[in-house]
Amino acid sequence: MAERTAEGRPPVRRRLAGWDRAVIALLVLFLVVAALTVDGFGTGRNLSFLVLDLAPILLIALPMTLVVITGEIDLSVASTLGLSSAAMGAMWQGGLPIETIIPLCLLLGLVLGAVNGLFVTVFGLPSLAVTIGTLALYRGLALVVLGDAAVAQFPSAYTDLVTGRTLGLPNLLLPLLVLAVAFAVVLHATPLGRSLFTMGAGVDAARFAGIRVARTKFWLYVLTGGISALAGVLWTLRYASARADNGAGLELAVVAAVLLGGVSIFGGRGTLWGVAAGATLLAALQNALRLADVSTEALTVVTGLLLIASVIAPNAAGAIRPALARRRSGPTPPAADPPPADPPPAGSTPPTTSASVAPSPSSARPS
Repeated sequence: MAERTAEGRPPVRRRLAGWDRAVIALLVLFLVVAALTVDGFGTGRNLSFLVLDLAPILLIALPMTLVVITGEIDLSVASTLGLSSAAMGAMWQGGLPIETIIPLCLLLGLVLGAVNGLFVTVFGLPSLAVTIGTLALYRGLALVVLGDAAVAQFPSAYTDLVTGRTLGLPNLLLPLLVLAVAFAVVLHATPLGRSLFTMGAGVDAARFAGIRVARTKFWLYVLTGGISALAGVLWTLRYASARADNGAGLELAVVAAVLLGGVSIFGGRGTLWGVAAGATLLAALQNALRLADVSTEALTVVTGLLLIASVIAPNAAGAIRPALARRRSGPTPPAADPPPADPPPAGSTPPTTSASVAPSPSSARPS
């Protein structure tokens, strides 16, 4: 019998297997190779830039993982980021204090996420179609709010807090780690997390088990919108510039990170540590290519290739693994013939059945 913990779940070393382990190993290998071959990659200064590159991808990938595990998707996250950034710039231009602007931007993100959740859970529309529509809608609203202008001159205390370092480590590193651990605990160690996997495996079975599928998915979209808005605030403070096109195309990097981390696009399977490794690998790859003076267009091509590979590779590995297991175990031996029955004792009468006794003509004749 498979080894299990006291709570009935497989131990971490068994769950941390397969594709997750491959992605983590690839991440470690890439970091070592990049540090040895790319000038400036292994410096403390570049570590800050790497964490800043990682922050929006990982932040949005955390709730996106929960959404995809339930069998849904949200492609409007980058547009939510852009609209929150545009709103932040418009409010700052209008004279509101930054302490009021940031909570209002987060509230805006929650509302935008609730709109997605309403269409998906209440009206029953496909999440792919809904979020493609809101992707265009939210980006268009960002252009309406701010146009093609850029708003700058945000308070240096806030920009320095986002881009600065403490004790040689980027300020955003610890909050990112805390959030990642919190999401991992929720997904892998709570009844809520188990219900998300159940929904991804089958909605009807989840409803039969008493899970409130629509309500859970609705709040997942609200959470995704709020965290996307938080990413928009951090993006704006990092570059000290609010623009309507901030974060354009970031949804591709987020989805690539989630799928590269081993989450099934069909739902029901995935781990948070795999997604964290996938997001870090993607951010490190983009960072190394920028240091090597690779163009932005080439970075987009690399992201697209990783997105395709992250869909194909896990499915191919899942198909190959059973074939290899069958080959290692060898051909199945033929079933043994049953032993012959013992002959009846000498002089005994063989048993008869009711079907073998024919009625006599006299008994069959009516009286």
